[in-house]
Amino acid sequence: MWLTYLGIVSLFLGIMGVNLFLNLRSLHRLDEAKGRPDREAPLISVLVPARNEEANIGTCIESLMQQDYPNFEILVLDDSSSDRTGAIVEALAARDSRVRLLHGEPLPEGWAGKPHACHQLAQNARGSWYLFTDADTKHAPSMLSHAMAYVQEHQLSLLSGLPLQQTASVSQKVVIPTLYFMILTCFPLWWIQGSSRPKSGFVFGQFIFCKAADYHEVGGHEAVKARIIEDVCLGLEFTHHGKRQGVVDLSRDVSTRMYGNVGDLWQGLTKWTYSVSCFSEAALLLLIMVGIGFFLGPFIFLAWELTPFIDAPGWMALALAQVIFIIVMRALIDHRFHCSEAYSVAHPAAILFWLLSAVYASYKHFTGHGVSWKKREYSASIGVK
Repeated sequence: MWLTYLGIVSLFLGIMGVNLFLNLRSLHRLDEAKGRPDREAPLISVLVPARNEEANIGTCIESLMQQDYPNFEILVLDDSSSDRTGAIVEALAARDSRVRLLHGEPLPEGWAGKPHACHQLAQNARGSWYLFTDADTKHAPSMLSHAMAYVQEHQLSLLSGLPLQQTASVSQKVVIPTLYFMILTCFPLWWIQGSSRPKSGFVFGQFIFCKAADYHEVGGHEAVKARIIEDVCLGLEFTHHGKRQGVVDLSRDVSTRMYGNVGDLWQGLTKWTYSVSCFSEAALLLLIMVGIGFFLGPFIFLAWELTPFIDAPGWMALALAQVIFIIVMRALIDHRFHCSEAYSVAHPAAILFWLLSAVYASYKHFTGHGVSWKKREYSASIGVK
């Protein structure tokens, strides 16, 4: 039985390794676009939803104000913040006429907070291209120029990607890179990139660059108004309407720090896995089973083999090889996205953290409870998914 299990794990890890190699090889960097944008330089509306972001909003907007692209506006929506978010944006708007501050309307029934904020921003935007980006991001001066050149070169309706994840604490360095590990080992981004037909990429809400006409044609954020993972669902809407999209490595152009402490990290991961359960209960259960069986299982099996005075099956060499292979894959991803490879050895702790958040989210979902995010409560029972 144990040999069969280890054989299945080995096969699975082999497939993951091939998929990772193909993804890393095909994942373009944003600044690799050839040439510059067309001379016409279409107006880009940079749209930033912000709720209680006084610690981040100044850095974000100042980095956007420094863009070398010749034709853009910056709209920031203060989504009922209780801190100095609005005041900071007002001061920046007084310095630069391209910056506009909008005050968010009360959240209607049936809407999640971020889709509603993005919807209001799009209603006030004047550009022929929209860039939705989060308040905790920082952008290189050439980011807009690179993004426009890339979508024109590849004839895309939507572009998203993987930004540089800035980490400070040990918990962040251990846990956050696991998100990219799961994406790059499990999703065939190389197949999406190489296809001439529209296929769903992995859309990150931290960077969604899309053609305004296509955004409104697919229904915009109103089409995903009840989704907590509105970014992924918006990408699906683009695909369903036959719009091409791409995924790139943004690590040279966009950086972000998603969570400030362990509590924020736990809340964020719970929110994400809870939204998966609302989207598909089977998908969350499958995620938990795969996490335990394939990502965490080899480490447990190796610990079992190394524990003295316990009669183990005697397959330590194979289990050790699987563990090393997993850590090497994590190290390759950490190196590509400028994370510390030293924390790759703590990968099983990161997987355990993710699994615990998934189990907790499952408990919340199946007992009818909601989750809290940005001082708002979300529950499938009130129609917000």
